[in-house]
Amino acid sequence: MIAYNKTLLDNFYLNEEVRVLKKAGFINPEQQNTFEKKHPQLKTQNNIFMRIGLFILGLFLYSSICGMLSLLVLGNSENEYLYFIYFFALIGFATKEYMSKALLYFGYGLDDAFILGAISALLIAVGLTFEKNYDTNYLAILVVMAIISSVTYLRYLNITLALLVCMGITATLAYSVFNYLIIGKTILPFVFLLYSGIFYFLAKKALQNLTLPYYYQGLKLVQGFCLILFYLAGNYYVVRELNASLSESYFEGGSPEIPFALLFWAFTIITPIAYLFFSLKNKDRMMLWIGFLAFCFSIFSFRIYHHILPTEVALSIGGLLLFAFTYFAIKKTKYKETGITFKVDRFTNPDAFANLQIIVSASQLGIKPEVKVEDSPIEFGGGGFSGGGSSGEF
Repeated sequence: MIAYNKTLLDNFYLNEEVRVLKKAGFINPEQQNTFEKKHPQLKTQNNIFMRIGLFILGLFLYSSICGMLSLLVLGNSENEYLYFIYFFALIGFATKEYMSKALLYFGYGLDDAFILGAISALLIAVGLTFEKNYDTNYLAILVVMAIISSVTYLRYLNITLALLVCMGITATLAYSVFNYLIIGKTILPFVFLLYSGIFYFLAKKALQNLTLPYYYQGLKLVQGFCLILFYLAGNYYVVRELNASLSESYFEGGSPEIPFALLFWAFTIITPIAYLFFSLKNKDRMMLWIGFLAFCFSIFSFRIYHHILPTEVALSIGGLLLFAFTYFAIKKTKYKETGITFKVDRFTNPDAFANLQIIVSASQLGIKPEVKVEDSPIEFGGGGFSGGGSSGEF
């Protein structure tokens, strides 16, 4: 199923691990270079700016090919333009296949442009095919998006395609429930809660049984996507405003109250706390960050409908509580060697926090780095009697 040479692909992941070990200080650059020379890998682009530039170049190249074929062929035909859009998609898929197998590109930028361009052309062609039927049109686009993204991700291992898979399946489910079920609008939040929860635990189980690293990043992305979707599906603000916009009952005074409001408020408050608790218990950094963001969004949701304190007072109290929690958490974990600890992670830059402290101190207190005074070219010495270089034997 995977398009790449298995040996080169394995070497790619091995070299990634070696770079992590070198960054953490376990090996030196010479050992890293020696290992990478013995294990040739696929051609990739680690510089994000270079990869974006090559991606833009690939888009220009792909659009130029499609534009040239349009000028040469479509000028003599009137009603066959739809077939050429399918043909343009086929060109993108074929070029991506060639780049993966012959040129050995893997996350290089050019190949990303062709596969995403091919999927876009295919979705446009599908939309034009079913344009006369409004309901079928959108559903067909979403289903094709989910299927083709799944197949191409399994073959090319592009993390962007994994995101398209999540979006395609979620959008297909939402559209189907809302348009084809009589009570779809009412049960939509609960459907999403069930859907995201099931897929999260399926992805977690797949990660636990994973023996090869090819699909690790994609499964982690699915987990993060499901965590975010699970929280948003039960967030009071999201449910209330989305319900008002879908039912067209939004009026000047604001959105109307929703059924089970107390249940959604409890979910909005409890879920971020549960995320933070289980992230610390299971040492899950991704869940920790999502939990912090969800907690902030819960505060925002509460402030939208209930103004108990002025904004400046609420921010001040929140800052004091956050400072107190951080202080006691650091004191508690400062000297722990196992479990949750404040000690430096060797797989992160150990000097980053110290450098940040120096920069902040220098900017706030006006501290300037100490300048070493050059030694004077005039050497003094022999001052055994009255200094200044004089000696006692004058």
